[in-house]
Amino acid sequence: MRSRPAKRVLPALAAALLTLGVSACGDSAPAQEPTPSPPPSAPAPDQDARVALAARAALAEDHRFSAMYTLETPGFAPRSVLATVAVDGSWRVDIPSGALGGTADVSIAQLPAGVFQCAIPSATNPVSPSCVRVADAGKKVPREYDPKVQRVFRQWLPVFTDRQSALSVTAAQPLQGSTGRCFSIDTISASLSAPVDVGIYCYADNGLLTAARVKFGTLRIAGAPAAAPASIDLPGPVTGGEPLGQDAPPPPPVIEQPVVPSEPVPSA
Repeated sequence: MRSRPAKRVLPALAAALLTLGVSACGDSAPAQEPTPSPPPSAPAPDQDARVALAARAALAEDHRFSAMYTLETPGFAPRSVLATVAVDGSWRVDIPSGALGGTADVSIAQLPAGVFQCAIPSATNPVSPSCVRVADAGKKVPREYDPKVQRVFRQWLPVFTDRQSALSVTAAQPLQGSTGRCFSIDTISASLSAPVDVGIYCYADNGLLTAARVKFGTLRIAGAPAAAPASIDLPGPVTGGEPLGQDAPPPPPVIEQPVVPSEPVPSA
């Protein structure tokens, strides 16, 4: 007779525990409200820098100037690069040690007739100046003839102004000797061919490039720019020869002098 109350208590206790368990489970996993997304007008973390770079690059496309830059490249002494963008939009960049493994000076220039590579004389390579057409106007210099330095001044600007380019842009600390704003530029996807050299680019408020640190070296403006000429002149006549390549020329063959046997010295 004493076991009957126990049978009645156990079902009641189990029901109470089940009720508490269901309630506890509901309390431990409340429905989470979705994190509110930022309003559409809020820019992404690098959006301000991307817009600012595009604006400076657009000013650079219209800026006309002639300026000297110092180029520092590993393995070379500092060099002076002259960049000129004429009033009519033609441009020219003179690059010491820009070809033949650093043994020849060249100039890359664009005129309405096309893009030209010109050999220019130097103290160590006193050649006659001459030019070869290497590309249509607005096109890139073929890789085997391309010193790349001229791209920083002109040929990469359309990539910077194109907001759809696969670039990641953030504000950067100023490079030594630069003025204006500096931007750190990288590619968005490693699987894509980089449309420009990744690095840091600095532009003044009027669009003038004041410094750049990229794969081939570091450029810094070396003084106040001069007024732009009306148009660009090539440093020499256009010829049908071959452009100067980037690779150093092979060393000249060693010609061994024949050994001439000496005549015996007569004895006294």
